[in-house]
Amino acid sequence: MAVIKANSEDIKMLARLMRAEAEGEGDLGMLMVGNVGVNRVRSGCLDFKNIRTIPQMVFQSPGGFEATQKGYFYQGARDREIRLAKRMINGERQHPASNSLWFFKPAGACPSQWFDQWNAGRFKSHCFFRPTSADCPNVY
Repeated sequence: MAVIKANSEDIKMLARLMRAEAEGEGDLGMLMVGNVGVNRVRSGCLDFKNIRTIPQMVFQSPGGFEATQKGYFYQGARDREIRLAKRMINGERQHPASNSLWFFKPAGACPSQWFDQWNAGRFKSHCFFRPTSADCPNVY
């Protein structure tokens, strides 16, 4: 059962975001990007208080995704990524993105905190950061 509302175009948009942000990190990396995106829609906290839809999450400014500024994001969604996006919309979670609202690709090691958010772990080149359950209970 879906944990956020999404129509077929929303699902395709999430799929395109997942591919554009993490295709080089395989299915698991793309799932983690989707996990963060879904968490942002669900959270209702911190930088995401007014984010309620996938398009709002994808194009949030400031704070959106760099991939939306690249042509690759605007290519059509493929079946593989659509299936992955549906898994995230249906509530699947992938550690270390499970409760995370942020990720980035540092030049070196992951810092213990990023903008006052704790490091949840690393997958390949991306570090994931989560809020506390007191700050954002909806992602826990």
